[in-house]
Amino acid sequence: MANPHIPAGHHTVAPYLVVPDADALILFMERAFDAVETERAARRDGTIMHAEVRIGDSMVMLAETPTAGRPRPALAAAIEAVGFDGIWTAETSHNPFLPLTLAAEHTQRISLGTAIAVAFARSPTTLAHIAWDLQRYSAGRFLLGLGTQVKAHIERRFGMAWDSPSARLREMILGMRALWNCWQNGARLNFRGEYYKLTLMSPFFNPGPIEHPRIPIYIAGVNKGLCQLAGELCEGFHVHPFHTVKYLQEVTLPNIGIGLVRSGRQRSDISLSSSVFVITGQDAEALTASRQAVRSQIAFYASTPSYHSVMEVHGWLETAEKLGMLAARQQWQEMASLITDDMLEIFAVSGAPDDLAAQIQQRLSLIHISEPTRPY
Repeated sequence: MANPHIPAGHHTVAPYLVVPDADALILFMERAFDAVETERAARRDGTIMHAEVRIGDSMVMLAETPTAGRPRPALAAAIEAVGFDGIWTAETSHNPFLPLTLAAEHTQRISLGTAIAVAFARSPTTLAHIAWDLQRYSAGRFLLGLGTQVKAHIERRFGMAWDSPSARLREMILGMRALWNCWQNGARLNFRGEYYKLTLMSPFFNPGPIEHPRIPIYIAGVNKGLCQLAGELCEGFHVHPFHTVKYLQEVTLPNIGIGLVRSGRQRSDISLSSSVFVITGQDAEALTASRQAVRSQIAFYASTPSYHSVMEVHGWLETAEKLGMLAARQQWQEMASLITDDMLEIFAVSGAPDDLAAQIQQRLSLIHISEPTRPY
């Protein structure tokens, strides 16, 4: 008779491991033993409170030592060992640059980039110094990914100025490159723009030349101006996760092309990287939870006025405006119900975990995404 106290799929005795870096251990078990993660519960800081991993017919349970805010360099090493091409960090509730310093020390091959760091929360000189140092520490593997954010966050969360985002970001990029040219080649610093003036660089503050002075700049965007700026000046473009194939084909790529023509460059001179909404789960319950989470995230993005152009391409502008009104009243729970199943199908990739890679590749082959893609 089965013991009612033993969960289905478990043996009489099962190991329970409490480790400093549970993510790294799970990656190792997946690579070494073809393990399959079947369950995960996270703490509020994102660390693993409980996880279950199946190896053959046995189950291993594990949890992470609860040390909030600690560095996780072993995870970067594990990501590289598994075979990933790069690591991207985002600026949401934490600084995006600090983890890459640790990742640079504990990896040798993979690229290390921000997707994204908020450009207008910093000056061109601040960003130039951070990028210069990370490029040196990583031996040439750093990618500087920048985003403008939106007016409310820049003015009310960061307390910084907001105006003409495309023009200001253009000057920021040119200003950083003027600083890098000064540091690497000894050129006189004399950048004068409408938003930034950079004319002082004393030897005491000059970090000097580095071995890999070419730092690729990626920018993120949704609307025409930033797409054109990327084509004109940048090595890469971060496609916003709030996108559809139709929008990329009709708006994003043509406007990147306009920027390329403006600067006399070719399509091969710029790479595109993308995040993709993913709906997945090991069982029906997990799939339902994932679907609802993605529905809520799409509703949040669709409520942002500067992103309404994506909805408008599909004839959903009225829905976007309703979402904007709900967001203004902070009625977050009601917003997700306005995202229909048809919208989900267009915005997201849905399926079993083993099927996702092929589905994502098929979706992005239509728009020639050339850099690693990140499930959202």
